[in-house]
Parts: sequence; structure tokens; C-alpha cells
Amino acid sequence: MRENPKLQVTLLTGRTIEQGVAKERGKASKEYVESVSVCYMDPEDLKRLGIKEKTNVQVSTEHGSVVVKAVKSLRGPHLNIIFIPYGPWANAVVNPETHSIGMPSLKGIPAEVEPAPDKPILGLEKLLEEEFGKD
Repeated sequence: MRENPKLQVTLLTGRTIEQGVAKERGKASKEYVESVSVCYMDPEDLKRLGIKEKTNVQVSTEHGSVVVKAVKSLRGPHLNIIFIPYGPWANAVVNPETHSIGMPSLKGIPAEVEPAPDKPILGLEKLLEEEFGKD
């Protein structure tokens, strides 16, 4: 494994069935948090990063950075394209600008992914505090 491998990727966000089902249990539920604090990746991209599925990765864009769990995508192939379900973890890395339409751009975001096995995935309360808390 080369030192500090990083991939330049395109980030897409959207809804998933798992997220929708888990949301019924509440956004503070373990099921919801686990369904949205993930990053779906092509299995070849996992290999290129030198990591296995369920390894923590850091996703960074010009708008922010967040640690999520890498999961093999069942759809593909789609090298250099990652997917994070809608939720606070995706919100941490998308452009908050809505251009007066009330909805930020949630697709086609340039991003970088790197292994982060020693970095924790923040819990919902801590993530919200860091992203939206006031000094």
C-alpha cells in the first residue's frame, strides 16, 4: 500500500431505501445514523485505496470534510464516483449555497477520499455541534 493514498472522485448524494426505513425509527436512532454515515464506493476504488469494506474514510470537498464508513456499492462499475445518502454527513461536504431555489446542489461534487482507519465517525450530536454549533 502506498503512503497516504487518495482518490479524486465525484460525489453524488441521494435517498436510499435503508435511509428511508431507518428514518421511520427516528433520525437519532442507531439505524438511521448507520444508514447515512456511509460512503458507497466501487470495489475497485476500495482496492485502489488499499482498504477493505467497512474501513473509515475521510471525504473532503471545498465545502468541508467528514469521516464515514466505506461500503461496497452493489451498482457499478462506477470508478471514481462515490455516493453518500442524504443526511448530516452528506450535508457536511456539499455546498450549502442554494442559489435562491431552496435546495443545494447535491450531485457532481468534486471530492477526495482517503483512508481514515484511525479517525472516528462522529456521532450525530457531535457532528451537528461541529457543523452548526455556535462559538
